[in-house]
Amino acid sequence: MQFGYSIIYVKDVKRTIEFYESCFGFQRRFLAETGEYGELETGATRLAFAAFSMADKNGIKVDTRALPNGISPIFEVAFITKNVETAFHEAVAKGAVKVKDPELKPWGQTVGYLKDLNGVLVEIASPM
Repeated sequence: MQFGYSIIYVKDVKRTIEFYESCFGFQRRFLAETGEYGELETGATRLAFAAFSMADKNGIKVDTRALPNGISPIFEVAFITKNVETAFHEAVAKGAVKVKDPELKPWGQTVGYLKDLNGVLVEIASPM
């Protein structure tokens, strides 16, 4: 078994895909004609987004209360880059919400936190 992808349920998949393309430079892998599902190329695994309506169709309930300026959800997505400061500030300039500026952690990694347009917590970190 291997980890294939994460799916984050969002209000607007197309807008979310465009946000991640703009803020983080990811390439679109797929966007369904219905606009209810899309994936980004992010390396060995993929980051995917599904509309709240897909959760309903799949018979599952998801929390739709995450907000960019509210309390962070119980998960985060983490992106690794050699230049955390540049990536962090470019993402903020393009619409990401700053949560915590990058800082050097005791274990030697530089880490900063943002939120996307859906309120999803995004970590920008240096390689370990």
